Amino acid sequence: MAIDKKENQKLLTKLKNKYRLVILNDDTFEEKLSFKLSRLNVFVLTGLTAILLIAGTTLLIAFTPLREYIPGYSSTELKREAYRLSLVTDSISEQMSFNALYLENIRGIIEGKPPMDLSDSTIVDSLKKVSLQESISREDSILRKLVEDEERFNVPVDGSPRLSIESVNFFNPVKGLVINSFNPNEEHLGVDIVAKENEVIKAAQDGRVLFAEWTAETGYVLIIQHADKFTSVYKHNSALLKQQGEEVSAGEPIAIIGNSGELSSGPHLHFELWYNAYPVDPEEYILF
Repeated sequence: MAIDKKENQKLLTKLKNKYRLVILNDDTFEEKLSFKLSRLNVFVLTGLTAILLIAGTTLLIAFTPLREYIPGYSSTELKREAYRLSLVTDSISEQMSFNALYLENIRGIIEGKPPMDLSDSTIVDSLKKVSLQESISREDSILRKLVEDEERFNVPVDGSPRLSIESVNFFNPVKGLVINSFNPNEEHLGVDIVAKENEVIKAAQDGRVLFAEWTAETGYVLIIQHADKFTSVYKHNSALLKQQGEEVSAGEPIAIIGNSGELSSGPHLHFELWYNAYPVDPEEYILF
């Protein structure tokens, strides 16, 4: 025990022994700077310096943007921004899918297929339908097309949804003489109305222009989506007064009667009325 005590005192004495650090001019040996140090002071100073460096580095990383460069670190702000960007990406993806579905609807209408009712289906449902269609095999697609071609112009009599005549009101699109009536058996899904030259065609009901373009067979075509699942179609116009996406009111001028398109044999309006994706007889709803 006495030996240990002596050794401890000897060690403590060594730690407290003073040393002088002198900086001299190498040429003149002039003393420029000197320090009186002990081993204990050096150890304490080194320890304090290390602690200060560690504390300063920690504070610098914790309270400055440098922390974002640490691998695996993600700040709350970055998480919020990533979440916001993911929502924007999802919205853009859904909008692109909806636009593709919208264009497919327009293409089908031009080809004579029933228009899809986009107002009753959500974008998610639409995406599911598109995904389902993409997953159908080639044989199933051929069979589906054959069935659709056979039933395209069949107007259901029993069980088909249809509003009563008293429950809806339509504006006469043009004053004239009906020369060709609605006849789905002959694939004539509307009425042909002869009127004066340059007669203005008016919207049958309030709605939004779904399509307003030129087609080879039916010339200038304008399609309006109305409320209550109704869609009206105006073909063979000489000019269109409305553009796609515009809102129209009942009785508002939308086109000029004409003789455009390969299927037209003279100046007239071919007017179609669709309800819930089925063609209906316009003369049951409008007095021409």
